[in-house]
Amino acid sequence: MAARLPLAILLALAVAGRAAAQDYDFFYLVLQWPGSYCDTKQSCCYPSSGKPAADFGIHGLWPNRDDGSYPQNCNPDAAFNPSKVSDLLSSLRAKWPTLACPTNDGLRFWGHEWEKHGTCAADVFDEHGYFQAALRLRDQLGVLAALTAAGVNPDGGYYTLDQIKGAIRQGTGFEPYVECNRDEAGNSQLYQLYFCVSAAGDSFVDCPVLPRGRPCGSRIEFPAF
Repeated sequence: MAARLPLAILLALAVAGRAAAQDYDFFYLVLQWPGSYCDTKQSCCYPSSGKPAADFGIHGLWPNRDDGSYPQNCNPDAAFNPSKVSDLLSSLRAKWPTLACPTNDGLRFWGHEWEKHGTCAADVFDEHGYFQAALRLRDQLGVLAALTAAGVNPDGGYYTLDQIKGAIRQGTGFEPYVECNRDEAGNSQLYQLYFCVSAAGDSFVDCPVLPRGRPCGSRIEFPAF
C-alpha cells in the first residue's frame, strides 16, 4: 500500500499550487492624462498614428499583492505577439497610446506591459484577454466625463484633491488613488489614476492597499492636451 502523506503536507502542497497559479490579490488599472505626461521637462512624442484624443489613456493593468508588492516578468517564454491582438490594435492606439520618444507605433509599450505584468495573470488572461479586459474596464469608468460633469475641466485650471476624487467617485462609484507629477514650472498636475480591480480581472473593488505614487500638492493643475 502506498504511504499516505500527512494532511499538513497535503494542505501545504495545495496552497503552494494555488500560489504558483495566482501570485497576486488584485489588479491596479492605471490611467494616465496625456497632457500631464507631455507637460514636463522631458516632453513627449506623439505616436506614429498621430496625436491621441484628449482623454485618459491606459498605462497598464498590473497584478498586485495585498502587502504592496507585485509579481513581474513571470514567463520569459510568453513574448508579446502583435498578431494575437490584431483585432484590438485600433482600440489600443486610441485608448492605450504611447507618448514616449522617439515616435513609435506602440508595440514596444504594449509588449513591455504584457511581458512585465500581463504574464503574471496567465491564470486569468491570455494575451488577447489581458488587453481586452483593460480596454473594457477603462471604458466602463468614463473618468473624463465624470470630471467634466462636476466642473473639473482639462483647461489649465487648478483644483483640490478632494474636488478631483469627489468628482470621480460621484461619476464612477469608485475613488481612485491620484498621482501627480510636476510641469516645467514646478506646478503639481493631475497625472495618473489608480483603480483597483478584483483578482478575476472583471470588476472594480475598493483598494486593499494604496500605491507608492508621487503625492499631490494642495493645488492641482489639470492641463489641456
